[in-house]
Amino acid sequence: MKLDELRPVFDAQGPFATVYLEGRTASADASQQLHLRWQELRDDLEGKGADNGLLSSIDSALLGDAATEVHTDGRIIVANASGVLLDEHWDAAQGTGDAAYLSDVPELGTYLREKIRLVDVVLVIADQKGALIRELTIGEDQVTSQAEETQVTGDEDENIHKPRGQGFSHNQIRRHADELIKENARDVAEFVDDLVTRRSPDAVVIAGEVQGRTAVKAEFSAQVRELVHEVTEGGIVDEAAEEALDAALRSLASDLSRDRMREAEESLSQGLAHALAVEGRTEVTKAVERGVVDTLLLSRDASADGEGQLIAGAVRSSAEVRLIDADISDGVAATLRFDASAALAD
Repeated sequence: MKLDELRPVFDAQGPFATVYLEGRTASADASQQLHLRWQELRDDLEGKGADNGLLSSIDSALLGDAATEVHTDGRIIVANASGVLLDEHWDAAQGTGDAAYLSDVPELGTYLREKIRLVDVVLVIADQKGALIRELTIGEDQVTSQAEETQVTGDEDENIHKPRGQGFSHNQIRRHADELIKENARDVAEFVDDLVTRRSPDAVVIAGEVQGRTAVKAEFSAQVRELVHEVTEGGIVDEAAEEALDAALRSLASDLSRDRMREAEESLSQGLAHALAVEGRTEVTKAVERGVVDTLLLSRDASADGEGQLIAGAVRSSAEVRLIDADISDGVAATLRFDASAALAD
């Protein structure tokens, strides 16, 4: 995963305070609870030497009108002496815990492990008149909308009903109905193609009634067809159908995330066999410092010692960061841009 959008954060001057607040159950005293939670972390950061200006900028970000929302949704904040550099929703589920760090680089390993597992999806819920388009970010536990949904439809006054019978007029009506369905599908496909070009999602998921999604799939460009996954479960007719669709999307996202990890593991294995990869903190640190890392590989569930510095170096050198589920020395590895044996030799 490319992390160019985080480059300004890592290019800023430290020290940095990195604050994680997990999501908690909504309650009437959520704002008061958040004040208490932040005060504990604030005292810890102050004890570690954080200056008052840095802490005050986090005060403003956390304890304003959105305090209840922060308590419920969770938040990650990175700040330095100049102010808040990163402020995003982080963890909607309980169990991760609150944490705060004061360090020379932002401590974003935990945040990136969640971010990298997410899958960006364009969802197309098709019928014969067109489709409902949703732009979603999907994790194993949640589906989040990234924009207002869009309805793409043909002419509502046109009749696409196909009568039964073998008469000449009936055949004409059938052909007209088929053409209307195709035109509607073409409009949907053109909209999706433009959206994929602009947004570069991880997948395009098509759902909805059989004839509608079949017609839309036939009109997709080659670019979109490479990303298409079909979902037959659920729909949008009622709450139960929506829940079934969400479950199918979460399952698909989990499968895609595992596929990405398997690809990264295969790349590492091949790289180690051809002097195009290294593992272990010492060797990866040298590779990062020399700017030869193509992809930094982190263990899916366990943090590596000093990984904040490794992530910072990877982002600054435009390397990717990915997760793997295989056992690796010190929980960190890297594939290289070229055979760097000589450059990495002591």
